[in-house]
Amino acid sequence: MMSRLRLVFCGTPQFAVPSLQRLLAEPDFEIVSIITQPDRPRGRGQEVSYSAVKEAGLAAGIQVHQPEKMRAPEVEQQLRAWAPEAIVIIAYGQIIPARLLPIPRLGWINLHASLLPKYRGAAPIAWAIANGETVTGNTSMRIDAGMDTGEMLLQQELSVGAQETAPELAQRLAQIGAGLMVQTLRGLGSGELAAQPQDHGLATYAPMLKREDGCIDWSRPAPEIHNRMRGFTPWPGAFTEFRGQTCHLAGRPYEPQQQDGKDQPPGTLFLQGGKLLVECGTATLLEVSHVKLQGRRQVSAAEFANGAHLQVGERFGKS
Repeated sequence: MMSRLRLVFCGTPQFAVPSLQRLLAEPDFEIVSIITQPDRPRGRGQEVSYSAVKEAGLAAGIQVHQPEKMRAPEVEQQLRAWAPEAIVIIAYGQIIPARLLPIPRLGWINLHASLLPKYRGAAPIAWAIANGETVTGNTSMRIDAGMDTGEMLLQQELSVGAQETAPELAQRLAQIGAGLMVQTLRGLGSGELAAQPQDHGLATYAPMLKREDGCIDWSRPAPEIHNRMRGFTPWPGAFTEFRGQTCHLAGRPYEPQQQDGKDQPPGTLFLQGGKLLVECGTATLLEVSHVKLQGRRQVSAAEFANGAHLQVGERFGKS
């Protein structure tokens, strides 16, 4: 009987769960332990809750460890005691100290949600959508001391839907990524899979999202604004100001474009054919579908327009 590949699994959010569950289901892998982030307060009530990976691990009867810091000496001692042949790491959320990288003979194997070297960093799915990519994918790689700079193992492409949001794309990438991780580990275990260095000159970056990324710049063309709305769902969302209040918006580019020769400043609102439209850059229009004013419930664009009694020339954004 072929020996099982001995693994430790590091991960935290839901994106990592399909790979964990797939590895647990395959007979040629043995997950000896799971490492995930400590329990944190989450949500509006700030109740302490388990990570998605912890919940999946406990349900499967696997021991779960939650070190506060991976650099703690006891973490190294524990990893060496487990003696894994590979450590799978997916969206774990901490930098791995360089001294830990040589512990597994096959390395620390990461599933990164982009076609490296594009979109290295913390938010590859969000930025791929925000930048209007129509194709993205997953890369399995062996991590090194850099930020997503390690040698690539396998890649798979996936088309991005024209209306797809970051959570929707993340779910699809996570599902197909589970199969890619199995294929990667089997190839490494058999010695048939060769790593390929990245072309660092082609690297692009996907930094962690900040609240200000969601502030709508109405001088951008409507398709760009729409892409950012999709990419920055659910946080930071897409927001602007209206009469001094912050409001979050949902919408999409409007076709056909305005025909009557109006040349209003970006952010100008007007009603046309029962639709709430906003003037955007390069003479494009955004059709608003929903509005959520600060402290209020989300309403349709029609409800918002009726309640606001819009004035001619009124604009979204700071005056």
